[in-house]
Amino acid sequence: MIDKKINKKINILGISAYYHDAAAALVQNGDIAFAAQEERFTRKKGDSSFPHHAIGFCLNAAGISEKDLDYVAFYENPYAKFERLLWTYHAISPFGLPSFLRSMPAWLTKKIWMRGQISEELGIDKHVHFCDHHLAHAASAFYPSPFEEAAILTIDGVGEWSTTTYGVGKGNEIKLIKQIRFPNSVGLLYSAFTSYTGFKINSGEYKLMGLAPYGQPKYADVIKDKLVIIHPDGSIVLNQHYFNYASGLTMTNKHFDELFGGPPRQPESLITQKEMDIAASIQVVLNETLLAMAKHVHQETGMKNLVMAGGVTLNVVASGLLSRNGPFEKIWIQPAAGDAGGALGAALWLWHQGLGHERIPKTNDSMKGGFLGLKIATDSAEDDAVLEKLGAVWTALPEDQLQEKTATAMAQGKIVAIARGSAEFGPRALGNRSILADGRLPDMQTRLNMKIKFREGFRPFAPMVLADDADEYFEMKQESPYMLFCYPIVEKRRIAFERDGLFGIELLKQPRSDLPAITHIDYSARVQTVDQSRNPFIYGVLTRFKNLTGCSVIVNTSFNVRSEPIVNTAEDAFRCFMATEIDCLVIGNRFLEREDQKGKPLSDAEREQWLRRFVLD
Repeated sequence: MIDKKINKKINILGISAYYHDAAAALVQNGDIAFAAQEERFTRKKGDSSFPHHAIGFCLNAAGISEKDLDYVAFYENPYAKFERLLWTYHAISPFGLPSFLRSMPAWLTKKIWMRGQISEELGIDKHVHFCDHHLAHAASAFYPSPFEEAAILTIDGVGEWSTTTYGVGKGNEIKLIKQIRFPNSVGLLYSAFTSYTGFKINSGEYKLMGLAPYGQPKYADVIKDKLVIIHPDGSIVLNQHYFNYASGLTMTNKHFDELFGGPPRQPESLITQKEMDIAASIQVVLNETLLAMAKHVHQETGMKNLVMAGGVTLNVVASGLLSRNGPFEKIWIQPAAGDAGGALGAALWLWHQGLGHERIPKTNDSMKGGFLGLKIATDSAEDDAVLEKLGAVWTALPEDQLQEKTATAMAQGKIVAIARGSAEFGPRALGNRSILADGRLPDMQTRLNMKIKFREGFRPFAPMVLADDADEYFEMKQESPYMLFCYPIVEKRRIAFERDGLFGIELLKQPRSDLPAITHIDYSARVQTVDQSRNPFIYGVLTRFKNLTGCSVIVNTSFNVRSEPIVNTAEDAFRCFMATEIDCLVIGNRFLEREDQKGKPLSDAEREQWLRRFVLD
């Protein structure tokens, strides 16, 4: 279809829903206007329900209603997905009966009638365009990227049939060339080990990645010998003898348990060296697979740049290795690379490829720094009223003084949370919903994990650094504004330590560099480079911190506690502030200090009750 209506603003709503991480995105005349995940509004981590709140935000922010929508695009094709489910159950019958009986009622009553379902949810009779899942990923990666042309690689668990695709983007056209099909999936392989090590699928993969440097890859050969065949082109075949995801309600089976010496680790139980070694092993296998894929894609497409999306591309260790050792000059990854980003990809696909509109790449990219969500205004009477009702006490400051106050507090060893401007779209906090601290302090990682985030002590923290200074601290191949690549700490900043005789968290206690709070035990860090164009406020904070300390690196972690979605509103921010041991809080132009607040800090019992609101990841 070709649409040449250019006399008015054309509004396209993209939607992802019903699996995990539901989201909405609004594209206006090809411009990415707004995008948000449903979890930010409902406060349910990974909320998969129809994104009424996220849609409402996008429409309200744009000053339009559902009736002003010209097109609606959904991030997958339900008919193709239903075909895959039926084919799989038929192929493995009778073994898939429990899973079949569990999934079919929802499909037969709602999901197969998706067009009518979405129109009913929106309250308007609107034709819904279906974009294949991996095409939505590809569109989310290529269209916002800064490249006129690029190779495309998408990798996740599974869409309709595809689990991995590659192709080429040129101008306004995307062409996917080849695919790996279900049940062979790098994403499902990694998720199987996530589940086996006692972490939650679709959120615990980050933990598995963070655990890997504590172990040795002693199971890597077993994985490649028994579980997966990795071909030279990176395509894979999984041995279904060891897996249960196609036929049952779990990822792995008794044969998998026997292969690795016992049943899966129980969630929240002690993490042993076995889990660390398993994490190290599957990470090595993923690294090898992704590098082989990229080399093949480079050879087949002849492109010098690569764009990526899909949940697996959020594995910053593998992506960092690909950036450093792969064949491409530059890599651009969609910051909302998971299913949430599919909403944006579907809308962009419809505008450019469905409606035939021109694409003009922007120098940085078209993601506006990732700041596409709900905005906390610099000065809002509505927020003032909410905060006063909660007993908040603050000082309102002009921006330059606010930057100075924030930098000074961190230089004094204080932890400062930021909630201002538009919220980030995707899983990474990039400075507008962040907790910041001095990365030079030896105890900062433990303080943040134990007293602020209330999460496992082994989990690492990421640095943000002035883009112009990044090479002084990290072995950078390219900029990393969305915190999507791991890079090594430069040699001169490292501190040698012996691993022999040390176990688990004991390794964490060893000084590793002059930036201990952000240096993982393998001397790597998940780097975010900060430039003035994408986030001028944080750029100013970092510049002032550098003037005070001589260092332009600080810790940046998401503003939330374990299992809580990243804070969205001023109220979310203040409640999290009071429930933790954060020292200072910035909301809009307001600076709050803990000792000034009228309300008492929560007792241990009150904090425990508050934390129980969130289902453990």
